[in-house]
Amino acid sequence: MPQTIAEKIISNHAGKKVYAGELCIVPVDGCMATDTTAPLAIKAFKEMGGTELADKNKFHLIIDHAAPAPNERIANLHNLMRSFAHEYGCSLYDIGSGICHQVMVDNHKVKPGDIFMGADSHTPTYGALNAFACGVGSTDLAAVMLTGKIWLKVPQTIKVVLHGKKLQPGVSGKDLVLEVVKQLTISGATYQAVEYHGEAAAQLSLSQRMVLCNMVAEMGAKTGIVSPKGLQLPYDFEPIEADDDANYSRVIEIDAAAIQPKIAIPNSPDDVHNVEDYVGTKISYAFIGTCTNGRLDDLQTAAAILKGKHIAPGVRMVIAPASKQVLIDALKDGTIQTLIEAGATIINSGCGPCVGSHEGVPGDGEVVISAANRNFKGRMGNPNASIYLANPATVAISALHGFINTPKSQIL
Repeated sequence: MPQTIAEKIISNHAGKKVYAGELCIVPVDGCMATDTTAPLAIKAFKEMGGTELADKNKFHLIIDHAAPAPNERIANLHNLMRSFAHEYGCSLYDIGSGICHQVMVDNHKVKPGDIFMGADSHTPTYGALNAFACGVGSTDLAAVMLTGKIWLKVPQTIKVVLHGKKLQPGVSGKDLVLEVVKQLTISGATYQAVEYHGEAAAQLSLSQRMVLCNMVAEMGAKTGIVSPKGLQLPYDFEPIEADDDANYSRVIEIDAAAIQPKIAIPNSPDDVHNVEDYVGTKISYAFIGTCTNGRLDDLQTAAAILKGKHIAPGVRMVIAPASKQVLIDALKDGTIQTLIEAGATIINSGCGPCVGSHEGVPGDGEVVISAANRNFKGRMGNPNASIYLANPATVAISALHGFINTPKSQIL
């Protein structure tokens, strides 16, 4: 019987063929927790009688959501993580290392065909690597820490086919995934895998594939996986592709070549429109960063738009590189200097403004245009602010003019 990519990866770990709807217990190839979830996972692990990790080399702690610590309480939670890592021998990525998902990819902790569990909702990002990755709660992660295994209900799969050989100027993976979120809505893929195929997907870089998988969380999906066609990695790997006649719960076909720059308006990621419909909306704050769009090519895109220019008066622009490696690379090629000269503020590599923990909470009544993944009321730390979601090019061109603008207005 033919299988989807998710079914094949889970089958490889289960030691037998499994299909959507089946329950199974499988070993994991890696797992991680952040400063928002690790303290509870550590507590649960010890309450379960944990005295050692199932495999210390497969468990990773990342301090990224509120880093550096904004207050005494969080500082103590960070110290709890540092002490646990020292005692149990697992890896710890301390402040400044970057956002968990980028750090795991930078350090090759997830590879094609892996099953990876993370105590963060955007763990499906690793599906860009042709892996099966899911977000889990702290207690479930504690069980993985203890046993090295996870129980799974094999998900049904939605197939998304991205047709077209070339995207329009100013369009990126962010616009493609916003269109998918629009079509599926925030709950339309609940406990399903979203599997990406098509000419357009095959031409995307790893960075842009990460965007496609990252935002399946905004569809309620269990995981997202991109077909390995066209995937380039700095090491050899065995690609896992779906069978031609695999069974899907739904098939969505999108003409990616016709997609215009998109924007999600307040207060839901699935309330998606063409950016040109909102040109002229005044903004106070532009943000580029997060596990969605804080990578090197995102920063380079913004720098290309802002080079030799300055952001509009009355607008502040905050940029958070997704990891230390991204920051180093952006320093080396002059991207950071260009952004700073244009008036942007570079902050620590971490989640910060996205979750509203610190380093960039908007004020009452302010309008934010953000390259992040969520714009629910209260996101970024203030329920009285309005957040629009767009790609980095749209964010940069909007910061330049002081109002929402389309990147089509400038040749990149």
